[in-house]
Amino acid sequence: MRPDAALRPNVAPGQPGRAGGAVDEAGRYGPPSRRDTCHETAMIPSAPLPDADQDSSLGLAAFHAMDRMREALGGQMTGGVSPGSLALAGYDWAFHLASAPGKRAELLWKAARKTGRLMTWLMSSTMDPGAPPAIRPLPGDNRFRHDGWQRQPFSTMAQAFLLGQQWLHNVTHEVPGMMKHHEDVVSFAAKQWLDMVSPSNNPWTNPEVLARTVETAGMNLWQGWRNWAEDVARLMNRQPPAGAEAFIPGETVAVTPGKVVFRNHLIELIQYALATGTVRPEPVLIVPAWIMKYYILDLSPRNSLVRWLVGQGFTVFAISWRNPDAGDRDLTLEDYRRQGVMAALEAVAAIVPGERVHAAGYCLGGTLLAIAAAAMGQGAGDRLASLSLLAAQVDFTEPGELALFIDASQMHFLDSMMWNRGYLSADQMAGAFQLLRSNDLVWSRLVHDYLMGQRSPMTDLAAWNADTTRMPWRMHAEYLQRLYLDNELAAGRFMVEGRPVALQNIRIPVFAVGTERDHVAPWTSVYKIHQFTDTEITFVLTSGGHNAGIVSEPGHPRRHFRIGTRPGDGALLPASDWRAAHEAAAGSWWPAWAGWLAARSGAGSAVPGLGAPDKGYPLLGDAPGSYVFQR
Repeated sequence: MRPDAALRPNVAPGQPGRAGGAVDEAGRYGPPSRRDTCHETAMIPSAPLPDADQDSSLGLAAFHAMDRMREALGGQMTGGVSPGSLALAGYDWAFHLASAPGKRAELLWKAARKTGRLMTWLMSSTMDPGAPPAIRPLPGDNRFRHDGWQRQPFSTMAQAFLLGQQWLHNVTHEVPGMMKHHEDVVSFAAKQWLDMVSPSNNPWTNPEVLARTVETAGMNLWQGWRNWAEDVARLMNRQPPAGAEAFIPGETVAVTPGKVVFRNHLIELIQYALATGTVRPEPVLIVPAWIMKYYILDLSPRNSLVRWLVGQGFTVFAISWRNPDAGDRDLTLEDYRRQGVMAALEAVAAIVPGERVHAAGYCLGGTLLAIAAAAMGQGAGDRLASLSLLAAQVDFTEPGELALFIDASQMHFLDSMMWNRGYLSADQMAGAFQLLRSNDLVWSRLVHDYLMGQRSPMTDLAAWNADTTRMPWRMHAEYLQRLYLDNELAAGRFMVEGRPVALQNIRIPVFAVGTERDHVAPWTSVYKIHQFTDTEITFVLTSGGHNAGIVSEPGHPRRHFRIGTRPGDGALLPASDWRAAHEAAAGSWWPAWAGWLAARSGAGSAVPGLGAPDKGYPLLGDAPGSYVFQR
């Protein structure tokens, strides 16, 4: 295949391409007039050129394709991480550390102090086994909680490791002249190395593993080997992890009764059957992220947000996104807005005529929903009754730990990998998310499943997490470039239909939810919606992480949340002050949200029917539809 062949869309000459451009007689795709964030403009002209220039352009495209192919192949060996990005960060750290004698002297001084602390603790613990430790693990670090780590020599190993971890943090932070992003990358890489050499990962230095080995006469290691072999076989055969087969959409998860009432190339719209005698007149439209299967919000009956909302007397619609393949490589963010959010709103308006919609978006779906609402301008209030943003960002200056994998070098590397396949695959995304929480998702599993020989129980949330999706090349490149790198939405430079989107035009009430331990959308970043609109905003800070904090049903143990409302003319509090000013309440935030929606809805009315066949929205099948089963 010629190097530039992959650049040609599968459409006839002169016909419009999926992203809005056209294909000329030479088979070249001309991008639309909006900014081309994938940097293809230089090699794919939008208008015919003289023959000599066409030949030159084809030659340049071949050169660019060579570079992309090399990077795409390299990505298979590096797990999608750009070596250039790591090298730049490492050089920045090494150069500035070598140029800072004061910093090096400080590190030597701190190393001596920590060594002294360890020696002092060792002597005191020898005389008094109950002596307090020299250092305690960070919150959430459970590697050394087993009683065996309180006995020698294991306690010394744990204390030395924790002090070394603290010192390595000093080594990689506050190096004079170092770029902040490079500091984060170097610190992250150092943490990965340190977690790998933790004494808890070694069967000979982990007292819990040693006790288990003695107890089972070594059978735990045999069972652990079998677990490892099974996991490798499933991975190579592209099978879900062990136990996931018990959670099948439509059978054990995503079982809330409903019908598919609309379908296009990108979405299936599901309308759920009502469970109450009367319902609120305003329907609820849920827009999940397409980086995940929609049914995270309709898991098991006990923790399904959809089922719970239906039980509170709301008519609920939810978008189920298509799982794109290589043929969808040229889908754009604008396609997702038009064929996703806007098409769903049109369908809901036809099925429940004359009523405004409570629109709720989760994660990336919330970001897209905010873009759509802002693009509608002052007229959004004519179609939307409220806007709920669940762990969704509109400002990406503090995008969380995912920013470690997003810079110019990494973006070009990732873009080449997506260009080669036409999409970002699930395995490429899974590697990044596992690295972000390697202590929980990698090393703790190694100890529990492979050294202890005990299978971690599969849950509906874990099974859903393994039911992965793909990201179209052009859309994901736009998302990363325009939102993460350029932060166009917050800056007022994000263009929709030739006009900049202004978040200030969102005048409807907003309900925003952040989660305390979110590594994808930090709550302080979600909180920034306050800075971009003067409308009434009710903000909730709930316990849990990006997924578990949202899937937080009433009755879930150890849950709490804080809630507060800023009126449209109210003053803006810094995030830390807001948290200090609002007391935590025990329980789930779901009832507070339902009450907020009810206060902005009419009284109960008659139950509407499913779909609207007379208006072009017939019933197309039972929930959860067909797109959720695409692999």
